[in-house]
Amino acid sequence: MFPIRDHNPSGRIPYVTYMLMAANIMVFLSYVGLFSDPRGLNAFFVTYAAIPARLTSGDGLLTLLTSMFLHGGWMHLAGNMLFLWIFGDNVEDEMGHMPFLGFYLLTGVLAGLVHVISAPYSTVPTVGASGAIAGVMGGYLLLFPKARVDILLFLIIYVRIFPIPAWIMLMVWFAMQFIGGVGADPDTGGVAYWAHAGGFVAGLALTLPLWLIRGGFGFWRRTDGHPPHPETQYVRSNIPRVRR
Repeated sequence: MFPIRDHNPSGRIPYVTYMLMAANIMVFLSYVGLFSDPRGLNAFFVTYAAIPARLTSGDGLLTLLTSMFLHGGWMHLAGNMLFLWIFGDNVEDEMGHMPFLGFYLLTGVLAGLVHVISAPYSTVPTVGASGAIAGVMGGYLLLFPKARVDILLFLIIYVRIFPIPAWIMLMVWFAMQFIGGVGADPDTGGVAYWAHAGGFVAGLALTLPLWLIRGGFGFWRRTDGHPPHPETQYVRSNIPRVRR
């Protein structure tokens, strides 16, 4: 189950979302050549990635920011940028450009701190924008719980795209991070589940004041949880299907 787009158009050009996507891609391209040089790549990550043991000792605080723009491979980068593209424009539209930038960076830092708390003595470098993007997803859940999100479903040979309410997709995603965090050893590396879960909760908390300004539960009642504007209607393909 993989989200590919939502039906929630933004009312203005999401300059900050595009800027963040471009920054992540350009930073990745600047060191992608190091993937053929394991020693050089390790030295690069030791310098700029977030290492919990180092942060616990009070060193390398800036890496909580620099690590947010690093990725461990093409698929890591592509997945994060897809999620940012789907959910970032609408949260930016509601918050405004500069407040959204501050929100994104702050949720990323808070997500990194949650990861450090979960594994304070780990020496494994942590990279990725997913903590900050999880914060964006948390904010999206509070603002547009019933916005439709198109899901690409894979069941062996069966592939289908169908829309579901955002709250279902986002809560399933959060539950997967929480369960993964409970069952994984953060000291051994792999997916930083607690950073994802922490970023998501931080995004919810930081979006709460805006939600209350909009009217809180009254905002939800006025829109029934849907975006406060017409949703995008995607046209189905007219290409006939051939049965084998």
